Amino acid sequence: MSAIITLSLLAILLLYLGLFKAKAALLPVSLLGLVATLVMYGTDWAKDAEPRYNGMVLFDQYAVAFSILCVGVTALVLLLSKNYFDKASTHVAEYYALILFSLTGALLVVSFHNLAMLFIGMEIMSVALYILAGIRKKDFASNEAALKYFLMGAFSTGFLLFGIALLYGATGSFDLAAIKSHVVDNPHGVSPLFHGGILLLIVGLAFKVGAAPFHFWTPDVYDGAPILITTFMSTVVKTAAFAGFLRLFAFCFVPLQDFWMPVLLVITIVTLFVGNITAIVQQSFKRMLAYSSISHAGYMLFAIVAIGATSAESILVYAGAYSLASVVAFGSLILVKRATGSDHFEAFNGLAKKNPYLALAITVAMLSLAGIPLTAGFVGKFMMFSGVLADYQVLLVILAAVNAAMGIFYYFRVIVAMYFRPLDRDQIAVAGEYRVVLIVAVLITLVLGVYPAWVAGLL
Repeated sequence: MSAIITLSLLAILLLYLGLFKAKAALLPVSLLGLVATLVMYGTDWAKDAEPRYNGMVLFDQYAVAFSILCVGVTALVLLLSKNYFDKASTHVAEYYALILFSLTGALLVVSFHNLAMLFIGMEIMSVALYILAGIRKKDFASNEAALKYFLMGAFSTGFLLFGIALLYGATGSFDLAAIKSHVVDNPHGVSPLFHGGILLLIVGLAFKVGAAPFHFWTPDVYDGAPILITTFMSTVVKTAAFAGFLRLFAFCFVPLQDFWMPVLLVITIVTLFVGNITAIVQQSFKRMLAYSSISHAGYMLFAIVAIGATSAESILVYAGAYSLASVVAFGSLILVKRATGSDHFEAFNGLAKKNPYLALAITVAMLSLAGIPLTAGFVGKFMMFSGVLADYQVLLVILAAVNAAMGIFYYFRVIVAMYFRPLDRDQIAVAGEYRVVLIVAVLITLVLGVYPAWVAGLL
């Protein structure tokens, strides 16, 4: 809990730094605070975890692992933020503070042990993002993204709260241990009220992770929000939402798997096809990444559909691989859009000739997102497919393989544009912070792809 308190205080400190015009200190102080948070979580790794604060939170290895991933990816996102917000406003401290407040909510989501804390964490994470999506006040697309996200988010929160209320009505408790005991003690006597609560929770959580048919907000919000905010939403927020999704269902609802698994199975298949088919026809690189994030939500749903002992590891590896590749992709898009003013695939034409190392980083990211061997993305997909095959869901694996082939098509469009479509263009200047992010993300992606055993068995 000390890490979460530290993050909250850090966000308030940044607001004071902005008040006293210490703009140059915002990024260094933010990164130092995130490093301190990582150290605090590292010290909790080997400790015996017990629910704290009247059973509200549980900082077990599951929570610590996902928290470290979220904090690490946030650090990479903040490194990309130098001079990024200056064009939107002279007051940039608020943006750093809001990102850290949203991260605080994400850390609560991955470590909740009470449904009330799940709701609080989701709202802290989301409310900050409603503002961040619309930080460009004079940009119509940014305003539209913020309004859509707020309206759809508020609507989905109603489903989440109604589901929590029904579970409370059936069990008399918000505590996960009490809910689990109710299910275990009444395997065949669970009330329809409880079943209704599970379905409403699926709707609310499916919205948060961007799964179809509750995905309609995702493309417009991801496309309209500033690229840096889209990066944070598609990585940290999605990772935290999936961690909370899995924790709830793995801890409480496994005995009722025959009831909710067919529902999630349909959602998974629809999500895969909607995400991949719509990504194929996109001409904008940013919008393609938005639709592809929907398909990746479908792959991560595999771990919940075929819930088992390896589900946590599978989501951790897949979310890590997807987050690192997305940071590289969106960070590169920031550089290309600054140079060309466009986010279409044509903006990447001939990039390999003038910026070979930048093109190489983008290539590794695209290969990882496509699930090509020797990248972390391949390891993540392999773990997901293995889990489903172990549960004898052969049809789902076949459908997923078809969707993976579609993914290869649209991810390779970027690679083809960089290497096989020459264009007389100027070299893109890559700042030192961007070099650090690209190098770190690419190295981790390749190392995990070659030595996956370093992560296997972590949880």
